[in-house]
Amino acid sequence: MCAIPLMVTGRMRRLDHVAELGFRVAAFSSAVATVGIFGFMAVLGYPLLTDGRLVEVLTSPWLPDQGAFGIFPMLAGTVLIASLAVLLAFPLSLGCASFVVVTGPRPLAGLLRKTVSVMTGVPTVIYGFVGVFLLVPVIRETFHHGSGMCILSAALCLAVLVSPTMILFFVDSFERVPLSQINAVDALGGTPVQKLLYVILPQAWPGVITGLVLGLGRAVGDTLIALMIAGNSVAIPHSMLDSARTLTAHIALIIAADFESLEFRTLFACGIVLYAFTALTVLLVRTVGTARKGAR
Repeated sequence: MCAIPLMVTGRMRRLDHVAELGFRVAAFSSAVATVGIFGFMAVLGYPLLTDGRLVEVLTSPWLPDQGAFGIFPMLAGTVLIASLAVLLAFPLSLGCASFVVVTGPRPLAGLLRKTVSVMTGVPTVIYGFVGVFLLVPVIRETFHHGSGMCILSAALCLAVLVSPTMILFFVDSFERVPLSQINAVDALGGTPVQKLLYVILPQAWPGVITGLVLGLGRAVGDTLIALMIAGNSVAIPHSMLDSARTLTAHIALIIAADFESLEFRTLFACGIVLYAFTALTVLLVRTVGTARKGAR
């Protein structure tokens, strides 16, 4: 009678061992691939370091006819579009998450949550097409400036793109607040707004920051929306209505026939900058996660 439980236990241990080995192999493979990608970009971009041109590439304009292949306009365009997108998406996402968890009626809150979940699976190109045919004409007719393909248009479309991700992170963070504290506010006669401001937000701030950082990372890494809506101007933008080009759009657009040219090498400088930003984003998210666990 005891042989059957022992056999089952032995099988479970073997399965656990196989699963653990598979996870270790997957983690090691991911680490090797990550380091390999960075090494690939570093090797092909190495001439920029040996020639002392890295600072020049990062700070000079893009003027191929004059032999200048700086990526500063693309850096500026990336920072402006991504920052404005997150600035627009944050209050919208926080408000939607508050409605879903705290202030909204259950049926409407559930419907909004399902809608947001569906939006996370919509392809980016769909947002781009909607932006080109609906948003761009509105911006053009409203401000009477340029073609409407500008930083503001791209930022608004990106805000819609990153909002679902931020909303789901905020909702998850709000729902992790201990129910006993929420019930205590209800017992004291607190309003939903007081519950949000004095109990939920102070407890959920690490999750809010995580969602904000990941939203910024997605905005920086997006290619299609910037490619389709921002205007792809390599000039340094001076207002939200100016056209701009991001680093990701620049990589997608530039095709160099001579692999030894400086023009081609600058693409790897763009990749290294994006890689470094992604690494910093991951480190920041992990730091916030550690702080969250410590707060508990």
